[in-house]
Amino acid sequence: MSYFKVNSKCNGCLACLQNCPANAIEVKDSGAKRTLLHNMARCARCGNCWRICPEQAIEFQHMLTNQWDEVVVMTLIHCQVCGEPLYTAPFRETLAGKTGISGTPLCSRHKEALALKVNTHFAGHKSGQTR
Repeated sequence: MSYFKVNSKCNGCLACLQNCPANAIEVKDSGAKRTLLHNMARCARCGNCWRICPEQAIEFQHMLTNQWDEVVVMTLIHCQVCGEPLYTAPFRETLAGKTGISGTPLCSRHKEALALKVNTHFAGHKSGQTR
């Protein structure tokens, strides 16, 4: 989402560019077109552009909105026993690629329970005991 919004009142006077203390606004002229560019990383969010604009074309309120913007959605991998979310599918692929292991997804509680069952089972067989 672009937080720096300019409405249709903009006439390209460049008052915003000339008064931006952070140099976050640039202009690009190409052929018959003028494009205003805004760099959010440079922007100090001081509101100078908004205050100085003679046309009231800058809608600064978008830069002050306290909201979360969705940036990416990924599939979750859940514990096969209880359904607890564990990690994302891409992370699982990364782990499998680096470790060569792609076992059953289990939360720490169920991994521990499985390990205990396996250890108990094999401990009984090693000593000749049966269950």
